[in-house]
Amino acid sequence: ANAASGMAVHDDCKLKFHELKTKRIYRFITFKIEGQQVVVDKIGSPEEDYDAFTASLPADECRYAVFDFDFTTDENCQKSKIFFIAWSPDTSKIRSKMVYASSKDRFKRELDGIQVELQATDPSEMSFDIVKARAL
Repeated sequence: ANAASGMAVHDDCKLKFHELKTKRIYRFITFKIEGQQVVVDKIGSPEEDYDAFTASLPADECRYAVFDFDFTTDENCQKSKIFFIAWSPDTSKIRSKMVYASSKDRFKRELDGIQVELQATDPSEMSFDIVKARAL
């Protein structure tokens, strides 16, 4: 059996994600794997921007994150998309990368309402321009 099959998802993860999706009281949530479960790591208020979100991700540790991305389309419509970001920096430990990679799909299934998925191994792979391009 692989390590992922036993990975639990803390109820708080689902609750906070639901609040982000329905009440829009958070801009982003980051999650980390602790022991054998995924738990909430950090939460960003609606006033925080994309730079604050990327700054909240550790440079050398993996994380999962959701970001509520507001944007304006070329037709000048206000829209929003919920991004799921799998952050797996090159400098993180191999074992950690493996655990996060193998648990990602199961965790993502628990969060109903993800619209775009992005994987990044360094900040350039999740720049604001890339996220905006994926949102449109």
